[in-house]
Amino acid sequence: MEAVTAMKPLIRVAAISGSLRKGSFNTGLLRAAMELTKESVPGMQIEHIDISPLPLINTDLETNGTYPPVVEAFRQKILEADSILFASPEYNFSVAAPLKNAIDWASRSPNVWADKPAAIISTGGGFGGGRSQYHLRQIGVFLDLHFINKPEFTLNAFQPPQKFDAEGNLVDEVAKERLKQVLVSLQAFTLRLQDK
Repeated sequence: MEAVTAMKPLIRVAAISGSLRKGSFNTGLLRAAMELTKESVPGMQIEHIDISPLPLINTDLETNGTYPPVVEAFRQKILEADSILFASPEYNFSVAAPLKNAIDWASRSPNVWADKPAAIISTGGGFGGGRSQYHLRQIGVFLDLHFINKPEFTLNAFQPPQKFDAEGNLVDEVAKERLKQVLVSLQAFTLRLQDK
């Protein structure tokens, strides 16, 4: 079995958190995903792409078919990725403004999201960010993103047992195992779409 696993091509994943907060639990989910790939999901490499430097979308900033350098660099990271992992907090039953802003910049012509496999994870109170996932899936239809359907990952951050430490790191082992299953599914789906 290990020989088969070792033969899988490397899947490069661009990971984006919709939260800019320093101690963000959603960003904590991405850190946990990065650790999990190093420990138990061989053939997958996750890079967290910081969206905080992106200006608010404004087509006046586009000149002669180019975008501001920070936007161009962000778009290039998305273009180079094999798949996308979104950590989407929920604000007012929808996606957070920073995430929507990043999505909009990368959707400008040419749309660099097109034909990318993707997965969504989220955490927060109540439904654990689940409603933001529904809106993100709707946005993905227009962008030609291909989301995995299962497993879904939402996590109520405030329900016992403790899910995160004081620095926003995921500490709940059951949640880590669920997160690992999302990564395994994203990897398999990416390989299937790439026909490797």
